[in-house]
Amino acid sequence: MFSFFKKNNEQTTQKQLKGYYKVVDSINALEDKFVAMSDDELKAMTPIFKERIENGEEMTAIIPEAFAVVREASKRVLNMRHFDVQLIGGLVLTEGNIAEMPTGEGKTLVASLPSYVRALEGKGVHVITVNDYLATRDFEQIGQIHRFLGLTVGLNVPMMEPDAKKLAYKADITYGVGTEFGFDYLRDNMAHSIADRVQRPYHFAIIDEVDSVLIDEAKTPLIIAGKMMANEELHKIAAILAKRFKRDEDYDFDDETKATSLTEDGITKVEQAFGIDNLYDLEHQTLYHYVIQAVRAHVMFERDVDYIIKEDKIELVDMFTGRILEGRSLSDGLHQAIEAKEGVTITEENKAQAQITIQNYFRMYPKLSGMTGTAKTQEKEIRDVYGMDVIQIPTNRPRQRVDHEDIVFEKKQEKYEYVAELVKERHAKGQPVLVGTTSILQSEEVAKHLKQVGIPFQLLNAKTVEQEVNLISEAGQRGRVTVATNMAGRGTDIQLAPEVYELGGLFVIGTEKHESRRVDNQLRGRSGRQGDIGETRFILSLEDDMFRRFARDDVEKFKTKMTKDAQGLIENKEVFELINRTQRIVEGAQFSMREYNLKLDDVINDQRTVVYGLRNSILQGDKLIHHLKTMLSETVDFAVHENAPEDVAQIEWDFDEMERSLNSLFLTPVTIDRELQKTSLIMKQIAPHEKELQDKLEAFAQDERIINAIPNFMLSHIDRGWVKHLEAMTHLKEGIGLRQYQQEDPMRIYQREGLQLFARNFQELRRLIIIDIVDFMKQLEARDAQEEEQ
Repeated sequence: MFSFFKKNNEQTTQKQLKGYYKVVDSINALEDKFVAMSDDELKAMTPIFKERIENGEEMTAIIPEAFAVVREASKRVLNMRHFDVQLIGGLVLTEGNIAEMPTGEGKTLVASLPSYVRALEGKGVHVITVNDYLATRDFEQIGQIHRFLGLTVGLNVPMMEPDAKKLAYKADITYGVGTEFGFDYLRDNMAHSIADRVQRPYHFAIIDEVDSVLIDEAKTPLIIAGKMMANEELHKIAAILAKRFKRDEDYDFDDETKATSLTEDGITKVEQAFGIDNLYDLEHQTLYHYVIQAVRAHVMFERDVDYIIKEDKIELVDMFTGRILEGRSLSDGLHQAIEAKEGVTITEENKAQAQITIQNYFRMYPKLSGMTGTAKTQEKEIRDVYGMDVIQIPTNRPRQRVDHEDIVFEKKQEKYEYVAELVKERHAKGQPVLVGTTSILQSEEVAKHLKQVGIPFQLLNAKTVEQEVNLISEAGQRGRVTVATNMAGRGTDIQLAPEVYELGGLFVIGTEKHESRRVDNQLRGRSGRQGDIGETRFILSLEDDMFRRFARDDVEKFKTKMTKDAQGLIENKEVFELINRTQRIVEGAQFSMREYNLKLDDVINDQRTVVYGLRNSILQGDKLIHHLKTMLSETVDFAVHENAPEDVAQIEWDFDEMERSLNSLFLTPVTIDRELQKTSLIMKQIAPHEKELQDKLEAFAQDERIINAIPNFMLSHIDRGWVKHLEAMTHLKEGIGLRQYQQEDPMRIYQREGLQLFARNFQELRRLIIIDIVDFMKQLEARDAQEEEQ
């Protein structure tokens, strides 16, 4: 890693900025030199830079010239010249950190600098955005600069053909959506030949809206699922049961973490409903799974907030962007539980075949960087999880936006009435207004109140996503009123009409504080871009979801000393401390949830590394016979020690099971002496049988028929075993909630038992691989003998 100077982890100091401005001075000093060059001379700089890097020159020595070249190319191709602050943003990204730049400061153009410099190393750069539209836009626009300078540029979006994807990944710079890069990684690790893979080793990534990708989306793992028939009847019965359940009586639900578990009364009701004795029994694990998913569907997911129903289908809504998550469904039967709850057609269940958290995926990049308007509030988490610092970049022009103090009402109704009146007042003078909401339901509530006061408006939520970019980009026109979910159109600038400047610019109204201060800041950042004039104000109520979920007791306590005016407006200044404290609590809860999910995935991540490592080795044809011989030794050793544990009396050893396991492997049967007192003596007795099989495997090492067949045998078993293991780990995770009474840390239980599960499942996997291959060898021998005879 290189850095221009020592960083202060707490904040961007003047000293830090001074260091960056020194490099900017060097870049500016080179401008005349590159202005004087012809297009061909400018393009010729790329191979020169590459050669210098290959010859061992330090990247820091090349950066000033490379940045100056990109700036000149941008002027010629796009007629856009990077500001000095954009150069600073580029330097921050190049060294693998996060550049925090307010909305409208031209983050897209900033990315052209580090992506070019890092692409010179010849190992590929991934530029990651939050949606297909932005990825395509940046590929087409910023890609022009790189193509002009002789680099190849690729685009990676869903539904592409494998060959097109392979080409995109081979490019020097590849634009795409973060989740698609992750899904490609999982698909590559399900491939049955090297030729089917599309990615190459990771090198450097730049993530636009980095907080959205690495923080907001990090609660949901990436899962590739195979379809399996759902038990429709069981889903419907579980849904009826869940409807009758009462909170705190039949189930516990934590508003903050959304953790759901059955109480003793709830468990008894399930046992009575299904006529079983003990829900804790292993044989009833599947039943418990269906019931708990039905309860979750009822208490965790709300129609028109978390999902909508469209053409007899449940379509999920991204809570941070308000967009429909196209083609996405919840796994492990949760989606089907929601379908049963709403009475729509129950679809096939998704069974996880491969999965990884966002955190563990992006931590595979040797170097990561990102841009956003808001990340400082989450800096500690970003540094701890991803090893990046957040550097705040100065604005190109001084900010003129006015952020008014929050206004808080007691009742929601009073809040919406005030919002409607305020919009009416601003609309009367022609000032454009953007009303930000946190859900579809809320956006429709605001729309209803605006209709009542006769204000024309544009409504933008997950149900109207097709017009998203146009509606957001036009929100700065005179007299325009736009109601939108907070994150709608993120990445699209709102341009002010010239006559709007004297009216006060864009007025942004927030109707509820989000669970993250960052999202509130992003909403504010819609106004006052590039030094524009603008205003923002949040109008809240004590009945808002955030208070209801996270500060019920605090609100009740506050109400005892609350004073308000005739409109219901709260006059106590202490209400602002209540807001800030609640938001900090929420952010803490969200962080804990992400941290918990990451710890859970870390357990699977270690196992995934082993499985994918073995798959890679097999695909590359490395030491196949050596792998088989090792598997054989481990399987024989396990069969003996599993059935004859040394810490158990010899009289309790299971010689029959041991014999059965071993004879499923060996070429000639073995009868184990029941009088043997030590496992070492058993190993000695069976050693000739194991050697016979080891020799047979060695003899087949040159036989192309078996060498060609081994990978398919092994990969098929590994993939089936991994799917089965992921399902077992999911059930283990759910079952931990049933065992809270054990007074043991659930994470420790999961780690310990997950390791035991992995050892058991993959021991069985090895045994099945050996059995299959021995059977295949026997068939080959029989066929060869028959041919000789004929």
